[in-house]
Amino acid sequence: MIRKIIKIDDKKCNGCGACAKACHEGAIKMINGKAKLIRDDYCDGLGDCLPVCPTNAISFEMREALAYNEQAVLDAKKDTETLPCGCPGTNAKKIDHECSCNSNTSSDISSKLNQWPVQIKLVNPYASYFDNANLLIAADCTAYAYGNFHNDFIKNKITLIGCPKLDNENYAVKLTEIIKNNNIKSVTVVRMEVPCCGGIEMAVKKALMDSGKFIPWQVITISTDGKIVE
Repeated sequence: MIRKIIKIDDKKCNGCGACAKACHEGAIKMINGKAKLIRDDYCDGLGDCLPVCPTNAISFEMREALAYNEQAVLDAKKDTETLPCGCPGTNAKKIDHECSCNSNTSSDISSKLNQWPVQIKLVNPYASYFDNANLLIAADCTAYAYGNFHNDFIKNKITLIGCPKLDNENYAVKLTEIIKNNNIKSVTVVRMEVPCCGGIEMAVKKALMDSGKFIPWQVITISTDGKIVE
């Protein structure tokens, strides 16, 4: 059938991965450092990926393509869901609330932290580790609520944490200084679903605007029972 579907310009793609994270259907994957549409029937044609692309590498086109298959998307999500231990559902089974992984899956529980300190109010905005960094800015409760926080969020990022409800300071000022004076490649905000966590998200938004820079960024929300809120 002829229908509207996304098109990715390989030459414009800078490999940031923002589109793959924005695609709720899993139609886009990062392959060899570039975003690729892996299956036509996973793309619903709504284009959630378009506004997050910093290089305008994604557009719509009308072409022959398989119809969107919602059931295939749901089945794929089910196959890749994780257990409470953080292991993939397809490679592990839950036994008496514990995980028994097969021989093809290794359980890595080592710390992925790349710098110290991590508190927003304690870091030096001019520290060398901020250069070319993928920045993780997280509400401190998220690491307790989400079991696989180190592997899914901290890994390969510089981590900053804080609680806008408990800390009596304006995070936006320090974050603006960090973003403005360093080559930050991307910003990921991880917050809880509770209303008070909105403060850390707003601080990041203000810092990005005040810095005068255009940087790929995303917000991930964690529920109080430890799940990512879609």
